[in-house]
Amino acid sequence: MPRPKICRRVHGEPNCTVFKPAGIPASALEAVTLTMDEFEALRLADLDGIYHEEAAKKMNVSRQTFGRIIESARRKVARVLVEGLALRIEGGVIERAGQRSFTCMGCGNKWEEPFGTGRPAGCPACGSGEFFRSGCREPEKGGRDREEQ
Repeated sequence: MPRPKICRRVHGEPNCTVFKPAGIPASALEAVTLTMDEFEALRLADLDGIYHEEAAKKMNVSRQTFGRIIESARRKVARVLVEGLALRIEGGVIERAGQRSFTCMGCGNKWEEPFGTGRPAGCPACGSGEFFRSGCREPEKGGRDREEQ
């Protein structure tokens, strides 16, 4: 049985979550999924030019894990470009940098608050004071959190 994935810290989100070749309907294309942690690894290593060791620290993973993430991301992007496929960015076991996640025990609502704002007074959905800090989680489809949709 494989070990569970360690939570990967993500500092940003893509402005667009789907890319496809021009002139071809998306429904006619096979889609390759790039996870949010793979997207973050590409951003850190290839766009920002950060060395893998430093990028691994920013993502809260080991240097070896970062190497596997970036290798997987680059292979997927190369396949998309060479074969003319669609690219979808979503999913992955991540935590947002600078955010704390909470879950209400009463209604099950999940929300995030920035660090440094103190403990929330209650659930924004039902007002209950019975909630707890959530850990890592899989974001909803489309790579966006519920409150951003």
